[in-house]
Amino acid sequence: MTGTTERVVTYTQETFGDLGTPLSETTFVVVDLETTGGSPAGSQITEFGAVKVRGGQVLGEFQTLVRPATPIPAFITVLTGITNAMVVQAPAISTVLPQFLEFARGSVLVAHNAGFDVSFLKAAARETGHPWPGFPVLDTVRLARQLVRKDEAPNHKLASLARLFGATTTPDHRALHDARATVDVLYGLMERVGNLGVHTLEELQSYSSRVSPSQRRKRVLAEAMPSAPGVYVFRDGTGTPLYVGTATDLRRRTLTYFTASETRRRMTEMVGLAESLTPIVCATPLEASVRELRLIAEHKPRYNRRSRHPEKAVWVRLTDEAFPRLSVVRSVKDDKAQYAGPFGSRRSAEAAVTALHEVVPLRQCTRRLSARSPGTSACVLLEIGRCGGPCVGAQSREDYAEVVARAGQALAGSTTEVVTALRSRLDDLAEQERFEEARTMRDRMMALVRAAARSQRLRPVARAPEIIAARRGEQGGWELICVRHGRLSGTSVSPRGADPMPYVAALRETAEVVSAPDASAAPAALPEETELILRWLESPGVRLVDLSGEWTCPVDGAGASRALLEPVAATWSGAEPGVAGQPRPLDRPVGALPA
Repeated sequence: MTGTTERVVTYTQETFGDLGTPLSETTFVVVDLETTGGSPAGSQITEFGAVKVRGGQVLGEFQTLVRPATPIPAFITVLTGITNAMVVQAPAISTVLPQFLEFARGSVLVAHNAGFDVSFLKAAARETGHPWPGFPVLDTVRLARQLVRKDEAPNHKLASLARLFGATTTPDHRALHDARATVDVLYGLMERVGNLGVHTLEELQSYSSRVSPSQRRKRVLAEAMPSAPGVYVFRDGTGTPLYVGTATDLRRRTLTYFTASETRRRMTEMVGLAESLTPIVCATPLEASVRELRLIAEHKPRYNRRSRHPEKAVWVRLTDEAFPRLSVVRSVKDDKAQYAGPFGSRRSAEAAVTALHEVVPLRQCTRRLSARSPGTSACVLLEIGRCGGPCVGAQSREDYAEVVARAGQALAGSTTEVVTALRSRLDDLAEQERFEEARTMRDRMMALVRAAARSQRLRPVARAPEIIAARRGEQGGWELICVRHGRLSGTSVSPRGADPMPYVAALRETAEVVSAPDASAAPAALPEETELILRWLESPGVRLVDLSGEWTCPVDGAGASRALLEPVAATWSGAEPGVAGQPRPLDRPVGALPA
């Protein structure tokens, strides 16, 4: 028979803080099942026992036998004392399960060896056609393994733990008795973790003995963090930033640093040194990402690994002289030279230069040549046909200018000619089974194409005096951004249902004033910042509200070459093809936004 009784039993439970869901306010349903076997495949439930508790008080109990579709094996009867005669008049699982799901609704399921009980419950839900509610689950065995030492109990069986914690009910393989004993074990374990600083459901679910008590105590650093998107900065005792990160929910994210969900060793070390945690609330996720980049570049926190040294980016320069040549430089100047990049390292920049030299016969000597006074000696490149010999007057300035134009087109993003020639050479090397050389040439070609595509994408945004764009927010309204010369100069959010155009006007008036960069090839921001903005602008649903200047992308640009080559290059290296980086067509509607 199904029965629900009230049994008032009070446990002592402290009042905890408000980080997450306090344990004192959490409703637990401690459940135990008796079954005809050890697996839902071929076995069925014969008895339910459950106790509902919250804040140390028992709110109710649920107990019933269940009539299985097959006889109960004799050894199960010996173990549980449940006979076939006892269940012959009991309700079927189709009747019992809905009652249990209603009893447990809105609670956290607790069981000793929870995987066993939950697997049978889920199987019963499938069998009876009831959707599984997706209860949060807590396993007292897992907690006990981390909190109970071997010298305290011989094992982590329910009977042993019930004796250790002085349970008022002795477990005897009857469902309700075992559930009552598990309640006492649960509160005994909760008392132990409470002494270690675990006071919320989230902390209890992720509890691990790997987390030190001092690390848990530092969770107070996250108490003032708001539930909003933004940037967080861990600082040491002197105020020096140790780590900068972003989050869509600052409170939820920073709490994870003080639980077992954070497994990175360097982060555990960082938390040990941290003395304060600073939140920076941002209007939009894009603003948070940009602020993170800027803070990392400014402070170079030792526990951040990404974007710490943007000043190490390098560029390939096609010099402005009578007989131009390629060089690798650290910065872009306001001169008549042509630049491509930025590259993440000098090695990748030099690889791109080598790739261009493979098919374009630019001179590679480093001395400055005059149109009137060429040199008197040539290098071996002239002898093998890799250079026209302007250094000895063998090539006129006009003829050399045609070679320079080809190189300039490739650096500007029109890489079709260069890529075609390089792929032809790759095929030749592969046919000759010179695979190491082919792999080297492939890497050089991809370095050139990636840099050309990157430069081609950055250039129009860097040159645009102002771009104002919008995207629908998740909760309605619009996320608004103002970009000036590739730098995020302002961001705002218009409320749902409001006319967004006044907010656009306010954004334009209050956005940061950004002067045009000295060099037209470089943005007025870190290249990574401009790339973040570009990805946002190219994401689905973005509308261009206003554009000063031009934003174009040629059909035969390096982006198209990269989109074609990235999967092929990944296959050549034996890896899975990567995601192609082809820019989306710039067909955004420009103008006013609907509310």
